[in-house]
Amino acid sequence: MFYVMIAVFVLGYVMIALEHPLRVNKSASALLLGVILWTLFALCNPLALPDYSPARAYLEANEGSTFIEWVTHVALIHHLGEISEILFFLLGAMTIVELIDCHGGFGIITNRIRATRKTPLLWIISVIAFFMSAVLDNLTTSIVMVALLRKLVSDRKDRWIFSGMVIIAANAGGAWSPIGDVTTIMLWIGNKISALNIISAIFVPSFVSLIVPLGILSFTMKGRITRPEGENEHQHANLKMWERNLIFFMGVGLLLCVPVFKTITHLPPYLGVLGGLSILWITTELMNARRSEQDAVSLSVSTMLRRIDTSSVLFFLGILVAVASLQACGQLMMLSMELDTIPLGSPSKYYLITVIMGLLSAVVDNVPLVAGAMGMYSFPMDHFFWEFTAYAAGTGGSILIIGSAAGVAVMGMEKIDFIWYLKRISLLALVGYLAGCGVFILERAI
Repeated sequence: MFYVMIAVFVLGYVMIALEHPLRVNKSASALLLGVILWTLFALCNPLALPDYSPARAYLEANEGSTFIEWVTHVALIHHLGEISEILFFLLGAMTIVELIDCHGGFGIITNRIRATRKTPLLWIISVIAFFMSAVLDNLTTSIVMVALLRKLVSDRKDRWIFSGMVIIAANAGGAWSPIGDVTTIMLWIGNKISALNIISAIFVPSFVSLIVPLGILSFTMKGRITRPEGENEHQHANLKMWERNLIFFMGVGLLLCVPVFKTITHLPPYLGVLGGLSILWITTELMNARRSEQDAVSLSVSTMLRRIDTSSVLFFLGILVAVASLQACGQLMMLSMELDTIPLGSPSKYYLITVIMGLLSAVVDNVPLVAGAMGMYSFPMDHFFWEFTAYAAGTGGSILIIGSAAGVAVMGMEKIDFIWYLKRISLLALVGYLAGCGVFILERAI
């Protein structure tokens, strides 16, 4: 069953990638993949699992416990708790963004962006996303930037290209900030990196991983964008300017407070997002009390929740559940151990391991990969391996659209096709990723 699970995982990814030719929704494939993998795991013979499998370790440490008890009451519940944190964060952030959008708040930004030529606008959007993700995080930033793009670019295929660059920019910007990406946060909390050092160490490589794809696209993108006409004025005709400004600054301010909330309380970010949503919810309810019933309903949080694409949330759930089964069974630990057998000396060996880890993070979740590395290696704080791991795990996920939380969110919001992204964006992201790797290694050599 151990190797059968790997084969099923690969087959499931192929089904997700071929969503349109197969005419099967990717969310259905992802959910089925997650259920099948956990079912196969439950049917495993625990004595046949490798010694490094978490299941074997738990059973040896807890005599009298059964394998199925561990699978259902320990492993599944533990991983579902971690996955739920991401899903609730995603739901909260998307609802806040929808509230800002329906109140016309993003007009404050879009009205100040005058660029209509594709290339200048692409640079403006990408640079904003790069620095915004360092302050917020790559997931929230991607959601906000896609909402902005809907107000700036009317053509769907043009918006897909911009959205692809938002994914690259958000992941690159999140990598160099201690609060910008979940893996960087893991390394920071685990005392593997310090805040100022990680900023100085990988800011330039992260920026290069964005600039290179931007430079390439600048030579291929021609023409001007067309903006959606009439939608904003009609939708927000009954809103006063102070109301739009209040919801915009409150919404963005509450999102900005999430990293601060986490730093002060050490509580998970989804609580900060849900707290922010509740404050904004109460504010809008009080504002809508004096409106007509029709306007109040159209601007309510209940309406925003119906506008959120539940299918993309279920897709996220299926993918993360599937990867969690491989982590619990031990396949990801096996992968980490295989990488450690590369016959090279230090530091070349660890450079190569980290580059491969970044490439793998485009296929499987980067969190268990980094967690495995943290458990295997005992390098001191701010060692180049931890710095390079933060860069690779953060930016490598851009190579495939389902390789990062930002990519999955954008995929769900814009209905971007996996194959389209693979053809148009993946190579750009790969070139940028490898360029950043080269810059990091060159910096260390100098």
